[in-house]
Amino acid sequence: MNEAIRPGPESPPQGQQMGSRSPELSVVVPTFNERDNVTVLYRRLEATLAGIAWEVVFVDDNSPDGTWDVVRALARRDSRVRCIRRIGRRGLSGACIEGILASSAPYAAVIDADLQHDETQLPRMLSLLMSGQAELVVGSRYIEGYKSEGFNNQRAGASALATEVAKQVLRVEIADPMSGFFMIRRDRFEELAPKLSVHGFKILLDVVASAHGTLRAVEVPYTFGARQHGESKLDSMVALDFIGLVLAKLTNDIVSLRFILFAMVGGIGLVVHLSTLFLALELFNVPFAEAQAAGALVAMTSNFILNNFLTYRDQRLKGFAIVRGLIAFYIVCSVGLLANVGVAFSVYDQEPIWWLAGLAGALMGVVWNYAMSGLFVWRKK
Repeated sequence: MNEAIRPGPESPPQGQQMGSRSPELSVVVPTFNERDNVTVLYRRLEATLAGIAWEVVFVDDNSPDGTWDVVRALARRDSRVRCIRRIGRRGLSGACIEGILASSAPYAAVIDADLQHDETQLPRMLSLLMSGQAELVVGSRYIEGYKSEGFNNQRAGASALATEVAKQVLRVEIADPMSGFFMIRRDRFEELAPKLSVHGFKILLDVVASAHGTLRAVEVPYTFGARQHGESKLDSMVALDFIGLVLAKLTNDIVSLRFILFAMVGGIGLVVHLSTLFLALELFNVPFAEAQAAGALVAMTSNFILNNFLTYRDQRLKGFAIVRGLIAFYIVCSVGLLANVGVAFSVYDQEPIWWLAGLAGALMGVVWNYAMSGLFVWRKK
């Protein structure tokens, strides 16, 4: 059930005092290079949530600007402030999942650190959850009452397009599944957590799609403010994350977002291979064996670069690790090629249909390369 609620003077039920032993609300804030914003956000939360037992969990992806250090300074002064500093892991969705699961309150909110979300709506959102009217409350940009002070036309257009795709393809019913501002019952989130992807930016879309309409949702309008400090973390890679997430949900999470990106890069590698083979044969008159080897080498190199930049960007190799990773990737893909050919021949012997054998071999190759790359090339620290 989805409803739209207009702003009003409501506040959470009486009796939720700040002095309570355990918090009623955990506010989860994913951060990366937001040191100039976190103190301002903390002060705003302190003013907005007066009279409510609350905590704020900043989940920082080891920000180079030392955001985590600023948060720890706040935590030393106020026990309601907590900091999770993630090493070797990046991504908004993963940060939100870790933050909510680490929270100690029955209700958890997600809000950006850039001060663009309207924290004054948090008491109303909490009231809707505590009263049992909803299990999920979404700060929505697509219902009456929403105002924008910092949403440019290009970003608004991209968001509207993605929202429409999500609603049509995944049968999502809420008006703004792309919102980054929401509050949810923690027990309901924990039920869904095993189905969620730790990669990408659209955690709410993942939550709603994974729930398959079982979450009672209410949407409230808010004022989208202008960023005060720092730069937006959204870039062109978000589009790939979104496409991958939609495809993953269409397959009922049989394949992961990272695997889909890996396979997409493999498809690009096939084009690179064939292009290199054509150029070597037609322009440079290279013998076929040498041309095929050159095509394979160029394709593996391009696949490594793209996977390092896209698929594994949260574990991106840098410096000398790139050389080590490239050599390991060559070895993994060479073995994968043997697995590809072996499976293809085996299938062809059983059923002499060339395209079926080729498809089976290619699938075996990409599964092998993906599994071994995660173990030996982009292995987690």
